Amino acid sequence: MLAELAVENLGVIERLNLVLGPGMTALTGETGAGKTLVVTAVELLLGGRAAPALVRLGADEAIVEGRFDYRGEEIVLRRVVPADGRARAYVDGRLASAATLVERGRELVDLHGQHAHQSLLRRVHQRAALDRFGDVDVASLQEARAALAELDRRRAELGGDERSRAREIELCRFQLDELDAAGLEDPQEEEALKAQEAALADAAASRDAARQAAASLGADGAVGAGLAQLSAVLAKRQPLEGQYERLVGLAAEVGDLSTELRRAAESIDEDPARLAEVRRRRELLADLRRKYGETVAEVMEFHRDLSARLAELEDFDRLARDLDGELDRRAAAVARAGAAVGAARRRAAQALGQEVTANLRELAMARAEVQVEVGDDPGDDVEIRLAANSGAPGLPLTSAASGGELARVMLALRLAVSAGPPVLVFDEVDAGIGGHVAQTVGRSLSRLSTHHQVLVVTHLPQVAACADRQVSVVKHDDGSAVSVAAEPLEGEDRVVELSRMLSGSPDSQTARRHACELLEMSQKG
Repeated sequence: MLAELAVENLGVIERLNLVLGPGMTALTGETGAGKTLVVTAVELLLGGRAAPALVRLGADEAIVEGRFDYRGEEIVLRRVVPADGRARAYVDGRLASAATLVERGRELVDLHGQHAHQSLLRRVHQRAALDRFGDVDVASLQEARAALAELDRRRAELGGDERSRAREIELCRFQLDELDAAGLEDPQEEEALKAQEAALADAAASRDAARQAAASLGADGAVGAGLAQLSAVLAKRQPLEGQYERLVGLAAEVGDLSTELRRAAESIDEDPARLAEVRRRRELLADLRRKYGETVAEVMEFHRDLSARLAELEDFDRLARDLDGELDRRAAAVARAGAAVGAARRRAAQALGQEVTANLRELAMARAEVQVEVGDDPGDDVEIRLAANSGAPGLPLTSAASGGELARVMLALRLAVSAGPPVLVFDEVDAGIGGHVAQTVGRSLSRLSTHHQVLVVTHLPQVAACADRQVSVVKHDDGSAVSVAAEPLEGEDRVVELSRMLSGSPDSQTARRHACELLEMSQKG
């Protein structure tokens, strides 16, 4: 739902803030008041052309912001159009491209009228609409296609060119020989070798350090002799007996540590040969990682995959026969599923064309006819075509109708197929109609609002009366500047506006009675 629309310096609009609700909202007002500029503002939010001429005279830039509530999430789209320079787009406060607005906008809004944003003009959406209308089950076809695509991928990976396969086999064997010779068994081997190298490289210095520490802590060393001397000083002194005993214990512990260090020094041996061996092994592992993986574990995994690939290549003939047979079966399954889907789409196409044509009869397009064309099985190529007049050929929607006619065709389609973006905007939908047809259009738009938020720009009181709420767009001209305001109408104010639309005179008592009747009839309808 479009919850709020804010516009600054767009055309005659200096500043406008429109708070919208669910259901159907009618935008009404005098000709030239700026109603269509509201639609232009929405079009800009959807990535429409940002022409500098849209900027209000004397302003530096035009700004349009829209706040949408979509699937429990708030989305804010913003478009800035400078009077001189390139336009900017923002999504949720972050700079974005106009293409991003187009992509997000298609999820949120369809514009129906003179604008080119309506999703049903695109063939992919026409096909989706047909499938929804006819409840066409395409799941089996999608599954069959996915299975066939997976087999095609596996067959391509298996290899078909004998020379290429021979080269790959030779490379696989060479790499396997290299990896087999390395004898990789422990994915943590490199870490263990690193620790060994550090210990071996520092063996002499470690042995010297242990001997030096042992000598210092021994009975003849500085620390050992010093402790013995201090023990003698404190001996047999009653007030210091506790400290003396602790000192004696410390001297004994130091003596034990001296013995351990001496033994450790004797156990450390320099082993240049082992050090060289460890370094060579580490170099080998680094080389393998450079070729086959970031870690030893990845190299080992590559080794396993390579073995499997070689076995597959060496068993190519049998595997190829099996895959080719399975490909034939899968292709036949796709053809069967495609035929079923194509038949279902053709049945649905005839019914959809008839229903939309019947809807157009009620929307003052009595001679128009809609055909839905479906291509060869599975009928993925779907196109909705319109013959706007008797004897006229069916043409694509983009070239078959005027702005007002196209809006009514879209309305007729939407009535038949409720799927689509949550917000529908109709402009010019009432062009060239009136009376009973106008009431039918209003009721049709109201029906759509049970599934969508509908925003309609209209000059017809019969259409406006069917809306859940009405907003009057009013232009004020004080002789020096022009401003536009959007005023929500309720109660008597709405009756006054409908009276103006009916007779041009909001003070006409006859028009007011008629306006009240229209509102009462729309509520009953």
